[in-house]
Amino acid sequence: MRKKVNCLKKVFLRLGKPLLLVLMMIFCLCPVRAQVERPKLVVGVMVDQMRWDYLYYYYNDYQQGGLRRLVDEGYSFENTMINYVPTVTAIGHSSVWTGSVPALTGIAANTWVENGQPVYCCQDSAVRSLGSDSPEGRMSPHRMQASTIGDQLHLATDFRSKVIAVALKDRAAILPGGHSADAAYWWDTSAGNFVSSTYYMDALPQWVVDFNKKNHVKPGTDVKTSDQGVALTFAMAKAALENEQLGQHADPDLLCVSVSSTDAIGHTFSTRGKENKSVYMELDRQLADFLQTLDAKVGRGNYLLFLTADHGAVHNPNFLKEHKIPAAGVETGKMAKAANEYLQQALGVAGKVVLQISGGRVTLDDDLLRRSGVDIARARQTMIDWLLKDSRIRYAVDYDRVAEATIPQPIKERIVNGYFRGRSGDVFFVPRPEFNENSDSPTFRGTTHGQWNPYDSHIPFVLFGWHVSHGQTSSPTRIVDIAPTICSMLHIQMPSACVGESKL
Repeated sequence: MRKKVNCLKKVFLRLGKPLLLVLMMIFCLCPVRAQVERPKLVVGVMVDQMRWDYLYYYYNDYQQGGLRRLVDEGYSFENTMINYVPTVTAIGHSSVWTGSVPALTGIAANTWVENGQPVYCCQDSAVRSLGSDSPEGRMSPHRMQASTIGDQLHLATDFRSKVIAVALKDRAAILPGGHSADAAYWWDTSAGNFVSSTYYMDALPQWVVDFNKKNHVKPGTDVKTSDQGVALTFAMAKAALENEQLGQHADPDLLCVSVSSTDAIGHTFSTRGKENKSVYMELDRQLADFLQTLDAKVGRGNYLLFLTADHGAVHNPNFLKEHKIPAAGVETGKMAKAANEYLQQALGVAGKVVLQISGGRVTLDDDLLRRSGVDIARARQTMIDWLLKDSRIRYAVDYDRVAEATIPQPIKERIVNGYFRGRSGDVFFVPRPEFNENSDSPTFRGTTHGQWNPYDSHIPFVLFGWHVSHGQTSSPTRIVDIAPTICSMLHIQMPSACVGESKL
């Protein structure tokens, strides 16, 4: 501005006041063009099965530059809850990035029964694997019926922004990346390297081929159940950052990173013990290094990062019982077998009536019931009556009649939000708080998740970096509020099925 004023003074000395007045009028009518202020890069880090209290349970063991840096410098939404059931991986990843719930996204579970057949949430027979010849690469987001943050960022920048997603689990990369992602990469255990599918591209970029050669693991090795999986995930994320030049463009780019090993190790060894601590220490180390890389490549204060989780986890029932805390496992396999025997006799049906019990959902074989002349509503009520005879079950309800059920409103709302007709089954049941869908064996060491209770639904949500001041709030926040909050910061439209609210 000062240079322009000095130039005008020189013009005044040479040409005189009349012409200067004209030039000043033109200058005032043509203001300097402003741009929407946005970060150079947005990074979403999801930690699979990370309970909210892990931010503090391991806090004294975290180093300064990793998870502790996020807590000490970022802004934490301490009361972030999942507002649907069941609380599982595919739903959590889709809900964070769409700001929506299964009732609208169509991502009703990891695997569900549709038209009598098992369906995996990302399975797509219309595409081919890139990086291997196995079915593990034949995946896409085509079953998700909502847009994501990445899709909206693309629309806002006329697709100049780059959107890349990385995870070991396919669903943890594909669903966050959205429909228009430039690329999504996930781990193929049978190949021992990262893969993608022809949904995104015709061939893997050369940098991915080179990365796979350098970081190849013996086929069949399950890196998801080791700390190595965390290191591989962040190594791939840094490779994408470097080779795709993320954060180096005129428009903001987006990098979706999901850490899957924390979930696999939690399922095997539960929420306590050396294995769980080890994987979170590895996460802390890798995150610290990743933040340093972002500082160097993109610039401190130039990127916006958020940390969250897809769900939590319940403590191992045997561990709780050792400390006189009520707990027990409910084995759904045994439950399904007993339910089948009862329904076959009660309804006079020959065949497998119960196709699946998972995450509180009971899926009946509606086609079998119709062929047998059994009314579906009657079959559902018979199933409900049987469930309610079980002392471990607090509530059971026909999905189509939830509004009539005498269930506490917060739980009822979560059941409604989680119901997608044709993919969510027929009946939903709520166990007593001390029961979860775990093994009831006295030697069982692991854990699981899926319930409405805080141990499964209370997740971390921390903002860090660009335009974020340190602080925290205990105001009620939901998992569906994450996407609209990020979109609000970016000044872009929220996703198409978003039901959350910005917390800014």
